[in-house]
Amino acid sequence: METAKPKTFILKIYRGVANNQYWEEFELELKPFLNITSALMAVQKDPINRKNEKVTPVAWEQGCLEEVCGSCSMLVNGRPRQGCSALIQDLLNQTGSDTVTLAPLTKFPLVKDLVVDRTQMFENLKKVRAWIDADDALDRGFGPKISPAVQEALYVLSTCMTCGCCTEACPQVNAKSKFVGPATISQVRLFNSHPVGKLMKADRLRPLMEEGGVSDCGNAQNCVKVCPKNIPLTESIALIGREAVKQGLKDMVSLPDADS
Repeated sequence: METAKPKTFILKIYRGVANNQYWEEFELELKPFLNITSALMAVQKDPINRKNEKVTPVAWEQGCLEEVCGSCSMLVNGRPRQGCSALIQDLLNQTGSDTVTLAPLTKFPLVKDLVVDRTQMFENLKKVRAWIDADDALDRGFGPKISPAVQEALYVLSTCMTCGCCTEACPQVNAKSKFVGPATISQVRLFNSHPVGKLMKADRLRPLMEEGGVSDCGNAQNCVKVCPKNIPLTESIALIGREAVKQGLKDMVSLPDADS
């Protein structure tokens, strides 16, 4: 009796470095519950393309393998998402094709193949002081209690992985714009909602009142559609937009008289 050939699929990858990118295809065996990360690891183990040429292994990032670290962000069939949670069979079913395409995010500097440099996202978090100041916290004793309702709301915001999917999907983030992106604005909401973080509320809002801040949002709402953690990004942008206006009015009222 003739043994049935294993079912295969094509992994089509846009790889290379800046100004020298090209498509390369690999044919792999389709196994149950195979995800993008596992497929890339198979290519890494035996990097032979469909032309039967041995090539350099594909470069990509991975970390937690459970959609928590955000490092494996890439374009999967043209959509920004995490490679670790993208199942090959589901992707094939969605397109009705035998091919899955992978490409690097386009809104960040390309390092190599599927690896990009997301440094700017972390620099934006520094700009808005996206942390809770803990200096002398031990001397001050326990902080204020946080109600379960507030805890629940803060938890959802805290799941942001700085993966860059929302930035990739945002049309306002481009080479000609300084827009900080949805993730940064949502993190301002997170830390300004914290009872201790509120002490630095104005310092977080003021950078968002400058060029590239919250007013640069074009309300495309793409960000909330691609967020792997289902964070209410558009809600955060609207709320922080109102808070920024209030802070601007407060700053205007408190300005010293020029004639005094």
